[in-house]
Amino acid sequence: MSSVLLGGLVVCVTHILEAITGFGASVLALPFLSGLLGVKTAVQVISILTLLFTLVIALKNRHSIAWKQYFIILGFMLAGLPVGMHLYRSRESGTLSLLLALFIIAASTTQLIRSVGIRKKDEKVGILSFLLLFAGGIIHGVFSSGGPLIIFYAKQALPEKGSFRATLCLLWASLNTIIIGAYLIEGSLKKETLGATAIMIPFIAVGYLIGEHIHHRIDERKFSILVFVMLLLTGIFMLFQTR
Repeated sequence: MSSVLLGGLVVCVTHILEAITGFGASVLALPFLSGLLGVKTAVQVISILTLLFTLVIALKNRHSIAWKQYFIILGFMLAGLPVGMHLYRSRESGTLSLLLALFIIAASTTQLIRSVGIRKKDEKVGILSFLLLFAGGIIHGVFSSGGPLIIFYAKQALPEKGSFRATLCLLWASLNTIIIGAYLIEGSLKKETLGATAIMIPFIAVGYLIGEHIHHRIDERKFSILVFVMLLLTGIFMLFQTR
């Protein structure tokens, strides 16, 4: 199997999952694309693909966007984003990635056990949740995939699956617009990045069609379980990537 086809297959599958839940494609695809394109190019390709993909979902489902929560999340993440972008340029991200992976595995496992068991009352959003948003901004600046930390907040603040997905997709589109703008300003966007991105667009289109079909047919409880399964997979993928 050619590297292009393999990369396209990975992109398609991960974007099916993102179309269903509103997150996950970046972290899940990054280890595979990094092996094919190199880390720097892979992060840039994923940033552009995520912008295009999530913007389509957000616009199509704009009536489901929870604007108050969108601005709360965006505000805290914007505060952490410059720190993450500095770490991305300085390559001081190995320890951060390891700690993040371990945290995601522990937290998602706990939430998954609760999701498949007796349903409890939704927890109130507290100060620790807002700290997760700030940390999510840092992580997004480093890996273009701060989703894992944001999801723990969003599942409390946005329990309805349609609002959850649409709001997060608008968030990723907004953040990646800033990141890509920074690439353009500093002149770090590579020609090979644009070429690889163009090749992957048909694959994310297929992923969108399949994922959109599934999203509207999955019930809320299964949706929650899928969210935390994806978070667990994300943590495992990031853990292996740091080794």
